[in-house]
Amino acid sequence: MTWEVLNIIGTLAFAISGAIIAMEEDYDILGVQVLGFTTAFGGSTIRNLLIGIPIETIWTQGDLFMAVFLTNIFVFLIPKRWLQYWSKWGILFDAMGLASFAIQGALSAVHTGATLSAVLVAATLTGSGGGMIRDVLAGRRPMILHEDIYAIWATLGGLIIGLGFIQGPWATGALFIAIVTMRMLSEHFKWKLPRRSIS
Repeated sequence: MTWEVLNIIGTLAFAISGAIIAMEEDYDILGVQVLGFTTAFGGSTIRNLLIGIPIETIWTQGDLFMAVFLTNIFVFLIPKRWLQYWSKWGILFDAMGLASFAIQGALSAVHTGATLSAVLVAATLTGSGGGMIRDVLAGRRPMILHEDIYAIWATLGGLIIGLGFIQGPWATGALFIAIVTMRMLSEHFKWKLPRRSIS
């Protein structure tokens, strides 16, 4: 149940994120669908590749594919004036997708008996993979590499799971809320990792 809930939340949250960014870049309805789908399923595809789950299992999620399709259509049709709230609510959807897929990736790696380092990589790339694909297809520099703190929250979530601190759905839910909260706080307070430019 926990797995399915996380999968649905993460997939739909990232679909909304991808669809709205496609509209920001003035993509047509096909572009909205493509960016919505690749953002929604990019993280889980990377997860499967990382931990050896057959990649074709992605195509068994027929109901979720239909949900993403309808979500993309809904986003495309909502009144333009509503989109002004994207700068506020879009970060929340993105944070929910990040948290859901980071936890999923870490739990998947743990269940396969992976090492702690593999759990960290699985959490980080599963949580941020969809966002990276979204940014690349939208012609943007991947946000996780140059702007605010993003992927580090997925990594820390993976560390907590990898060390065995998360047992049961209540603890998983608490970790989900914690990752979303930290992501929102880092956006609100403009926390950034150290950087250095040579230009």
